[in-house]
Amino acid sequence: MIINCPHCGPRDLAEFTYRGDASVQRPDPASGDQAAWNAYVYDRANPAGVHREIWQHSGGCRAHLVVTRNTLTHEILSVKLAGKEDMR
Repeated sequence: MIINCPHCGPRDLAEFTYRGDASVQRPDPASGDQAAWNAYVYDRANPAGVHREIWQHSGGCRAHLVVTRNTLTHEILSVKLAGKEDMR
């Protein structure tokens, strides 16, 4: 699989580290809601189809990226730099 890093250009998957589901919403850090924190840490969907993921270009520029990928075909639909709203 080739990921097109916005800084470095097309690179092999071996240069990247998967960091997780980009759709998971972190609870308020001040929240004491144990159920919400347990769900944030442990509950993950395993979608078949289009999915947003966080990847880090660990073997290159070290940027965090949001990759929209089809989990059935591994086709990459889009790649963008992750912003604060993506890193929750």
